[in-house]
Amino acid sequence: MYLIRHYTREAGVRQLERTIGTLCRKSVLSILKDKKRSVKITKKLVNEWLGHEKFDYGTKEKKDQVGVVTGLAYTSFGGDILPVEVNYFEGKGQLIVTGKLGEVMVESTKIALDYIKSNAKKFDIPSEFFEKHDIHIHVPEGAVPKDGPSAGVTITTALVSAITNRPVKKDLAMTGEVTLRGNVLPIGGLKEKSLAAHRSGITTICIPKDNVKDLDDIPEQVKAEIKYIPCTRVDQVIGEALL
Repeated sequence: MYLIRHYTREAGVRQLERTIGTLCRKSVLSILKDKKRSVKITKKLVNEWLGHEKFDYGTKEKKDQVGVVTGLAYTSFGGDILPVEVNYFEGKGQLIVTGKLGEVMVESTKIALDYIKSNAKKFDIPSEFFEKHDIHIHVPEGAVPKDGPSAGVTITTALVSAITNRPVKKDLAMTGEVTLRGNVLPIGGLKEKSLAAHRSGITTICIPKDNVKDLDDIPEQVKAEIKYIPCTRVDQVIGEALL
C-alpha cells in the first residue's frame, strides 16, 4: 500500500510491478553482498533504495474550517479529493477564480454565485453584500488543470460557508453538479471518488440522488465505513455540511 500511494500513480499496475522488481533485485544484492538469510522491506529501506516519496495523495482537513469544503475529483489515475477555498474582502462585486480551472468549472463558479445571490434571504445574507465585496474562489493545486461540472455543490457550499461564517464539517465530502435553480445533478466516477474519500479518512459523502444506483459498484469495505447522503437540492447539501 505504501508503494502504491507514494511511488506509483497510474491506471494499471505496470509501474508498481517495476517498483517491486527493483526492490527484489536490491534485496538479492543485499543478501549476497552482506551474506544475509533474508531482507525485511520497511518504509525506511524503501526510502533508502527508491529515494524520497515521489507522489502524495490528498488528505482531509484537520479541523472544521470556514470557506473550505472537500470536493471529490475523477482523474485518469482514479479519484482524488479536491478542496475548494473561498474568501471575500471589500471591493466592487468582482468574482476572482484561480487554480487553473477549465471552462466548465469556471461556469460552475458563476452558477453557484448566481444561485446564492438569488437566494440571499434564505441564507440570511444582506442583499448589498455582493455589491460591496469581491469574492475569491481558489482550487489548489494551482499548477494542475481541473475541469468538469461535478464541483458545483462544493463551490456553492464553500461560498455560503465563507459569506455566513459557518464552519464546514471536516469529515464530510461532496460531489454533484448544481443548476441555477439549486438542483443537484448526477456525476460520473462515484466509485473512484469514494475510494479516494475513504483513503483520505472521509466518513460522510453527499451525493446526487440519481447516483444511488452506482453504490452497487463500490466495495463493501468502503460502504461499511462511509455514510452516503443522497441529495436532490443544494440546500440539503449545505444543511448537512455546515455547522
